[in-house]
Amino acid sequence: MTSLYIVPTPIGNLKDITFRAIEVLKKVDLILAEDTRNSFKLLKHYEIKTPCESFHMHNEHKKLSYFIDKIKGGKVLALISDAGTPGISDPGYLLIREVIKNNFLIECLPGATSILPSLIQSGFPIDKFVFEGFLPLKKLRKKRLEFLSNEKRSIVIFESPHRIIKTVNDLILFFGKERRISISRELTKIHEENFRGNLLEALSFLENKNPKGEFVICVEGKK
Repeated sequence: MTSLYIVPTPIGNLKDITFRAIEVLKKVDLILAEDTRNSFKLLKHYEIKTPCESFHMHNEHKKLSYFIDKIKGGKVLALISDAGTPGISDPGYLLIREVIKNNFLIECLPGATSILPSLIQSGFPIDKFVFEGFLPLKKLRKKRLEFLSNEKRSIVIFESPHRIIKTVNDLILFFGKERRISISRELTKIHEENFRGNLLEALSFLENKNPKGEFVICVEGKK
């Protein structure tokens, strides 16, 4: 019997959830949520009354053994994040590793992610790609960008509205202003926006706006 379900949730539009995901969230004993306040909106919308507890980057080490004990006691858990598939730039890895270590069954449901939609609509080759998540902020950033500048596969990067302009400036410095880029903002939401052009054009586009929302950057690989 499955002891832990990994359940993707919508990245914006509440309709982007599977029937099976709703079914699983209703039948498990406990839902682990990155932010219970945020997840409450989704659970309320689909009339899911399963108990919910927080599990995020600030408490995952502290709560890990507590949730493993729940599973050992026969409880079935579901892990969700604020948006998308848990474990991708979100908490989940430590719990999944520990559940596997204790020989319990895990089932990951297919579902929403911002990576593939942004990559597919970029127009760049997608037979092979590199997912970087969020770039390092300090010392390792320069080294990582130098390495990625020679990457021939398409590159996918997550970025926040507070750092998006800095990141594009850094990409210009290491990749050159003519490298092609696609930027997706607020995917699946009312204000979804997509930009395609070179890095210099992307910088101009962003500087003429007040960047808001979550961004997914796709960079064409080196030719």
